[in-house]
Amino acid sequence: LVLGLAVMAILADFFSPYPLDEINLQDTFIAPTAVHFVDAQGRFHLRPFVYAHELTIDPKTFEPTWSENTDKMYPVAFFVQGPEYKILGLIPSRLHLFGVEGDGRIHLMGTDKFGRDLFGKSCQAGRISLAMALFGTLISVTIGSVLGVASGYYGGRTDDLIQRFVEFVNCFPQLPLWMSLAAIVPRNWDSFRIFVIMSFIFALLSWTVLAREVRGKVMAFRETDFILAAKEMGASDARIIFLHLYPNSLSHVLVILTLTIPSIILAEAFLSFLGIGIQEPLISWGLLMRNAQNIQTLGQYPWMMSPVFFIIAAVLGFNFLGDGLRDAADPYATM
Repeated sequence: LVLGLAVMAILADFFSPYPLDEINLQDTFIAPTAVHFVDAQGRFHLRPFVYAHELTIDPKTFEPTWSENTDKMYPVAFFVQGPEYKILGLIPSRLHLFGVEGDGRIHLMGTDKFGRDLFGKSCQAGRISLAMALFGTLISVTIGSVLGVASGYYGGRTDDLIQRFVEFVNCFPQLPLWMSLAAIVPRNWDSFRIFVIMSFIFALLSWTVLAREVRGKVMAFRETDFILAAKEMGASDARIIFLHLYPNSLSHVLVILTLTIPSIILAEAFLSFLGIGIQEPLISWGLLMRNAQNIQTLGQYPWMMSPVFFIIAAVLGFNFLGDGLRDAADPYATM
């Protein structure tokens, strides 16, 4: 799951049959395209196909409705040539994973109010959601592991000062603080600065648990024979910390890293859904779901909530990965 989401985010243009930033107001709020193997006459086709979409207006409510025209059939092709894009912004390419020929349209997750393909936009949104979660987690892990190792190794007054600071940080309610800090970020800042600031906001309160857990691991290790032997041989504190203590705690740090990422993904999605997180031109899964805030829109176009499946896949994937790493790192785990 994690690898698949990462590949889809990096190669979003390849997985999208249409340009990611294409706005086509004639295709607004198209329902997800149904892929068929059996046609209207009951004949089975080895090659999947889609029907043409036609817009009809309800004469009573004037509500636009998209319906399938079974007289027009468009086979689905794979690895097709389409609109040009650049892989990683460097390598030009026209290859797309799938598409239909002629004037046919295929939208696996439907379109939004601007006629943009939601599947392609969801793949693109993974770039910001995953990158911000990973960047924020790395900041959190760096701060938490450094303070945890220092607190556990030196003990005494250093340990007291660090632990009191940890308790002070834990006094702040996490969600309201995130919302307050995200709300005061200037919207006229460039995308990179907003990305960095939001990453620091998510990492601000998430390092305390790791700091205490690493402290406990280090306090257990510092009285073991190999640490005492290193001290007797004249090893410096820096050598003991970075070559002996921290590497032995690294397996635990990796587990915490993979389990912290989904919490930041959910926090970013929540804030962006409320409109105080990521803003255009950046795009994230939470920002895509913001289009479904209106109950009327959600009732008429329920597919606008489809990016939530990417969030679910990311959270489950990283939780599974964390559980696997924890079992692999635990010498007492049952096989």
